[in-house]
Order: sequence, then C-alpha cells, then structure tokens
Amino acid sequence: MQDVSSQPLPKLEPRDRHGHKGSYGRVLLIGGSRGMAGSISLSGMAALRSGAGLVTIATPRCVQSVVASFAPAYMTVGLADNDDTFDTPAIDPLLELASKADVVALGPGLGRSPAVTNIVKRLYGEVTAPMVVDADGLNAVAESPAVLSAPPAVRILTPHPGEFARLTGDSVGIRPSTRSKAALQLATRDPSGQTIVVLKGAGTVVANNQQYAVNSTGNPGMATGGTGDVLTGIVAALAAQGLEAWQAARLAVHVHGLAGDLAAEQVGQVSLIAPDLIEFLPVAFEQL
Repeated sequence: MQDVSSQPLPKLEPRDRHGHKGSYGRVLLIGGSRGMAGSISLSGMAALRSGAGLVTIATPRCVQSVVASFAPAYMTVGLADNDDTFDTPAIDPLLELASKADVVALGPGLGRSPAVTNIVKRLYGEVTAPMVVDADGLNAVAESPAVLSAPPAVRILTPHPGEFARLTGDSVGIRPSTRSKAALQLATRDPSGQTIVVLKGAGTVVANNQQYAVNSTGNPGMATGGTGDVLTGIVAALAAQGLEAWQAARLAVHVHGLAGDLAAEQVGQVSLIAPDLIEFLPVAFEQL
C-alpha cells in the first residue's frame, strides 16, 4: 500500500460567479438525542462554514428546537422519537430525506438503542449517496459489522481509537505504522473499494484499500469533546461540493487540524474548545 502523505493536497474549484446555493451541495446530517443536541449542531455549523450550499439536520423531535437554536442558517427536521433518541418510525422519512441529499452524515450525538442500531443498519445498507459515519453511527455499525463489506455507495468512516476498537476488536496503539496498517485493514473489509477510513488522533490517518496519508496539522488542544463532530461536517461539505471522497477526507482532515492550530495560537491549547475550530475555519480555508 502506498504512502501518499507527501503528495499535494486536493483543492476546491474556484466558485462560479453565477453559482447559487444549489451549486455547492445539499448535505443531510442525521443525529442528536436528548443531552447530545450540541454534537449534530456542531457538525451543521462546520458544514456551513466549509462551504456547503444547503444543510439540513434530521434530529429527534424532542431536541429539534434545541438543535435549531444553535444556528439560523441550517434547516431542521424533527422525526419520531422515544423521548430520547430516534424511534423506528423515523426510518422511512430519513430514507426519503437521504434520497434528496448529495451527501449524508450520520452519527454525531445519535445515542444508542435497539431502534437506533436498526436505523443505522438500514441507512448504511440502503442510502445511495456518499455517507460520512461517525460517533454513535459507528457504534451501531459495530453491532452489525456485516454491513461494512457491502455498502451501496461511498462510505467515509471517522473513528477515534475507541470506536475503531469497537468496530474491529483491535487496539490501534500510537505508532504511526501500526495506525496506518490498522486503517488500511478496516478499509479493505469492503472489497468494492468504496470505503475510506479516517482514523483520528495525533497524526490522523486517511486510508482506502490502495493508499494512505498521515496528516501533519493539529495539536493536543483538540483532544476535547466536539472536535470530531466538527470534522464530520467539514468532510460532508467538501464531498458535497464535488470533491471525490478520498480527496474530501484528506483535505478536511488537514483543514480541521489547521483550524485547531490557528485557534490554539489565540486561545492556547488548554482553553481550546470545538466551537473555536468553526470560528477559525474561514482563516484556515483562506490559507489554502
């Protein structure tokens, strides 16, 4: 497998002066639950700041008003819940919403329940748009690992080491060579080559079944709740704007870490929080 870390980063095309919001991608984010409404909201704000034209968040009705309160520029759809998480009747509306999206992101703040596990299994196995899967989306996939081998479209998995261990049963350690090999092995569970793994951590690894790259941006201040949710939104937005999935993942990881580095210069690593990354995304994109 080839290490392409030294290859130039992908680039977004310059914006067409005649472009409109439909020109830059429709992103559907699925997540949130009681007590974790902020997670999917961070993903939504990050997707907007990363250039997505239209962002919709599908979330349980019990937290829709909270999710909507974080930002006025994304849309929200409240669906069936059990007063905490999505309930089974939400699946058909979610599939309908996904059919109209250019990219779907699934998992931040989703919570865990038998109904959620079944919903994730259905979405993973049936949605034909590219999909970013994070957080409790990955935990649900870990309960139905057979879906990993037969996705109907591109799947970008973004586990941290704990989620990776639940997905695979293996610990990844901290050595770069071990982490790269682990990410490659998870990607190759999909013989179609449609799965990309973003193994988060110091030196985040982006891998598919042929190549991998180790990211050089980021700092320890980013080891705080919500930063992974921000990354989910960035990946989804870049893919929605037309970047091929591998390119979107690699560029998103770089920009995410760069925003963290810029934020740390201003607030320090100790005080860094996830919303700071969103605040510094514009500067990070300008530096590209």
